[in-house]
Amino acid sequence: LGLFTGIGLSEAKARETLRNGALSALLRRAVLQARSALGPALDKATGTLLYNTAARLKDPKHLGFLVGYIARKEILTDLQLSAALEYVRSHPLEPLDVADFERACGVGVCITPEQIEEAVEAVISKHRAELLAERYHFNMGLLMGEARNQLRWADGKTIKNEVDLQVLHLLGPKTEADLEKKPKVAKARLAPAEKQKVAVVENGDMGAETQSLLEQLRGEALKFHKPGENYKTEGYVVTPNTMALLKQHLAITGGQVRTRFPPEPNGILHIGHAKAINFNFGYAKANGGLCFLRYDDTNPEKEEEKYFTAIREMVEWLGYQPYAVTHASDYFDQLYTWALELIHRGQAYVCHQKVEEIKGHNPPPSPWRDRPVEESLLLFEDMRKGKFGEGEATLRMKLVMEDGKMDPVAYRVKFTPHHRTGDKWCIYPTYDYTHCLCDSIEHITHSLCTKEFQARRSSYFWLCNALDVYCPVQWEYGRLNLLYTVVSKRKIIQLVETGAVRDWDDPRLFTLTALRRRGFPPEAINNFCARVGVTVAQATMEPHLLEACAREVLNEQAPRAMAVLEPLKVTITNFPAPKALEVLVPNFPADESRGFHKVPFHQTVYIEETDFREEADKGYKRLAPGQPVGLRHTGYIITVQNVIKDVSGRVIELEVTCTKSDVAEKPKAFIHWVSVPLACEVRLYERLFLHKNPEDPSEVPGGFLSDLNPDSLRVVHNALVDSSVHSARPFDKFQFERLGYFSVDPDSEQGKMVFNRTVTLKEDPGKA
Repeated sequence: LGLFTGIGLSEAKARETLRNGALSALLRRAVLQARSALGPALDKATGTLLYNTAARLKDPKHLGFLVGYIARKEILTDLQLSAALEYVRSHPLEPLDVADFERACGVGVCITPEQIEEAVEAVISKHRAELLAERYHFNMGLLMGEARNQLRWADGKTIKNEVDLQVLHLLGPKTEADLEKKPKVAKARLAPAEKQKVAVVENGDMGAETQSLLEQLRGEALKFHKPGENYKTEGYVVTPNTMALLKQHLAITGGQVRTRFPPEPNGILHIGHAKAINFNFGYAKANGGLCFLRYDDTNPEKEEEKYFTAIREMVEWLGYQPYAVTHASDYFDQLYTWALELIHRGQAYVCHQKVEEIKGHNPPPSPWRDRPVEESLLLFEDMRKGKFGEGEATLRMKLVMEDGKMDPVAYRVKFTPHHRTGDKWCIYPTYDYTHCLCDSIEHITHSLCTKEFQARRSSYFWLCNALDVYCPVQWEYGRLNLLYTVVSKRKIIQLVETGAVRDWDDPRLFTLTALRRRGFPPEAINNFCARVGVTVAQATMEPHLLEACAREVLNEQAPRAMAVLEPLKVTITNFPAPKALEVLVPNFPADESRGFHKVPFHQTVYIEETDFREEADKGYKRLAPGQPVGLRHTGYIITVQNVIKDVSGRVIELEVTCTKSDVAEKPKAFIHWVSVPLACEVRLYERLFLHKNPEDPSEVPGGFLSDLNPDSLRVVHNALVDSSVHSARPFDKFQFERLGYFSVDPDSEQGKMVFNRTVTLKEDPGKA
């Protein structure tokens, strides 16, 4: 404590430093080294430089080197120290070029007061006219910045004092007008089409606005390393071969950003994958790079062709085109060669422990860890030839991972034909072995993955370096989860097998195929991912936020039509024409320039049962005896003359008269209707589960299958829709006036269309 307060730290700051073992150890070394050169009394400026060195230095091996410059008074300012820290970070290999280092840090550079005076004079002369016009409202920081650019190593305070002095000499003392606050200039407002409303995740909700996804991913926004500067990433391991490998890498990629989206082809993509797709493809696109779609097809037992097809289809549906479609299996030969090399280098061995023995975080060490290299080579060859049964032998790598897991498996035996390589292999590489090496082969610059893979980062770096191959950088981000759903493959399979849902694309699920079938536009999903943001923390969102994104897009994309879910027949007894009239309906009422469609208007129309009451309660504005309503788009108002009921007393038909709206009193409401309609089936969806977290035993003790919402699907078999939609194809979208947004389902047949309700027109307040 005395050592740290002796260099100028407050007692509170010194105690806080002592709580950080690594920092306090470095600072102690730095102070003792400086004392040995300067004596026991260190001035506060030197103490501050020593503290900042210990706190900001990424690689402690350079501590003594930097402290030497501080002790010799060759690094005197924080500006010089920042340049020194950046230099050692950018030059990870020993020995450092001392002359180049000193040039980069301004060592020995002496800036005279005369030089500062001349530089400030030149800058003020350049801006003299604006200074005289704006006086003290001028941005003085601009003058300081330009002078500083000319004299990089000059003391900032000295430059500021000189600027203040020369400005005072030019303008004289401040007047009352100079002391008044400068009025704020109103920012130009963006046109609605230019706006991109994006939000920040705050505890599962979204703030007002932030940047578009591409803005979030562009350039320096994420503090990612530049291609070829992998070694600047904290935790990246530098070997004697690193810089040469990075040079080769840059020669191959031309400095271009390269990412990859690497799904396992053993299931359908879900909403969480949409974030991964947007992040990987979006980061490459935002920075002028390219992105691979690489199937991680290393487990032939679970892979099916339908998953390969569906994954690519969904990537392209979201609007992205892979630079290349590759497979881990493309590289099986190379991966096998590298496995032999790893054994040769004493970094891998054949083990006979059973799977259950090595599960968990504290398994017993393998008794075969130190077996001779030649023996492991022979046994690995036997594994390849099928001489071991499944589970009898594995190839393991000699390392300990962040989570304490020891010696992860690199290869295991599986007597399952591979969909691409057939029976060529009976040993298959694991994710831990395959992933980083495939990234290396494809010269990926940024290996982006979700946070749970952070524990594998050390094995990622270790394996590339153990084989002396190019090592990309793994960056982790937070997963995207939704409430009121499950996305695990195993649980979706259970839902399908128990009949709770029809298949992977059941519109109540949040797989991407299900969202497409329900009618969610890809733009809405991409906008949702942008609003969630590229966060390190896991984001758990409410479904209504995704629905809000869908409404925004569909309001612009889905043409209007009219449909009636619970039809009530209405006969117009004084219909003004002997046959049906044609009514022009705008496709988008807010923008009639986008066209119209025609619908027939006949003596017989159908309205919603709920749009009629025999008695009009207070506040009820729709059709009732004595209370007329307008029929949307027709120019007519109808008035009830007769109510026809069946034997049970249920209203089955209304007889009405019509009057042109320009001669009648304006009604309280206008309702939608259909005439000469098409019969259709409409499927109305609600949440599949009753609780927010159906997988949480504390919330749902009986398990997720006990939490199913019995009202998650209501099928309206005898709905009617206007004939303007007769040529619609699967996935075409419409806004049914007053009802919501709907999409044509692939189950549609000639003569019987099927529509899925995507979302209602407005958010249900009970769901928010």
